[in-house]
Amino acid sequence: MNSKLLQQVRVLDPVSGIDQVADVLITDGVITAVETHIKEISGDTVVQDCQGHILGPGLVDLYSHSGAPGHEQRETWSSLLAAAANGGFTRLAILPDTKPPLDNSAVLAQRQELQNSPYLSLPPCSPQLYHWGAFTIGLEGQQMTELAELALGGVVGFTDEGPLCNLALVRRLLEYLQSLGKPVALWACDPKLANGGVMREGIQSIALGLPGNPAIAESSAIAALLEVVATTGTPVHLMRISTSRAVQLIESAKAAGLPVTASTTWMHLLLNTEDLCSYNSNLRLEPPLGNPVDQAALIRGVREGIIDAIAIDHAPYTYEEKTVAFAEAPPGVIGLELALPLLWHTLVETGDWSALELWKSLSTNPAICLQQDPPSTATGQSAELVLFNPQSPWIVHQKNLKSLSSNTPWLGQELIGRVVQTWCPASEASVKYK
Repeated sequence: MNSKLLQQVRVLDPVSGIDQVADVLITDGVITAVETHIKEISGDTVVQDCQGHILGPGLVDLYSHSGAPGHEQRETWSSLLAAAANGGFTRLAILPDTKPPLDNSAVLAQRQELQNSPYLSLPPCSPQLYHWGAFTIGLEGQQMTELAELALGGVVGFTDEGPLCNLALVRRLLEYLQSLGKPVALWACDPKLANGGVMREGIQSIALGLPGNPAIAESSAIAALLEVVATTGTPVHLMRISTSRAVQLIESAKAAGLPVTASTTWMHLLLNTEDLCSYNSNLRLEPPLGNPVDQAALIRGVREGIIDAIAIDHAPYTYEEKTVAFAEAPPGVIGLELALPLLWHTLVETGDWSALELWKSLSTNPAICLQQDPPSTATGQSAELVLFNPQSPWIVHQKNLKSLSSNTPWLGQELIGRVVQTWCPASEASVKYK
């Protein structure tokens, strides 16, 4: 019997609204007791003093990028899963923009075969890996994939890496997908209005001399998508929300009863255009960081439930790919190992959010958006957990990261807060980090 007692840990459970200090007993991968004090334990139980630590449900990432297959120099499946576990994530959904893209059942079968291969080197605690299927062949937005075959094959849902601009095609997709009962995620952006802009249009873009991407490129696309949703009635998840106007549109849509959920990324909550004065290419994102008013609206939107979830959108790139001029850099940063400590320090430590509000947006709500039962710290549940020390300092160096890539603006900086241990029920194992 494998038994561990976590003494006087702060237990969070957004599902039941519990935030309490308690002892937690985990036996053979199951939470067997959560009590104020647990005194009667077996002789082989490992006891750990967890005062000052946080024990919450495992984090769930709605969408991220994988280097594999096709770009293993950026990230392999093994390094991706290790990075996820190192950051407290127990479920991870991968976007279809690999090489080849996941736009047919043969590619899906190959992925599943590789995922189950005994030769794949997995971390001791391996998060559940899910795959988004592509809407369109080659991710080009012109011809639908065999959606029914992909659904039967086991994709978690459907999305494309880029925005779908053909609204007639979007309408047909939503009508067809309604009967399949899978999550549908859309990124709203009008590329013609964006016009190659690399940062959000405004005073800062003019001052920095960088091409601006206007907020209307996002808000006009969202308004059009919401009209299609109203017509078809198909539930849709809106990805990568980045502007204050988009938050207003989503709030109105939800008030009108439209079946929409939404997410923003962790970077858009932490930073804004004023942080781009360094021209750090690791801050080149898509959609770009918002102006300060956008950032404030996103923080309010997540806290009030207008925006349901925080996505990581982990996008690994090699040093050579990112060490170029800002406007020429590929958009994206890594985030699986950094999001929790930075969000906790910025939003919870400051008193802006409660611990439960942060955990709900990183764990419970992302699972619900994926149409999954959310993880919980309740007695009797499988141990899908993360133990987090919010006061543990560490330096962001390549040697301290499990990801193969280190494209982050925090490289070389000290962060406060680190995951101590992650429990993944699929492997009936946990991994401990230093």
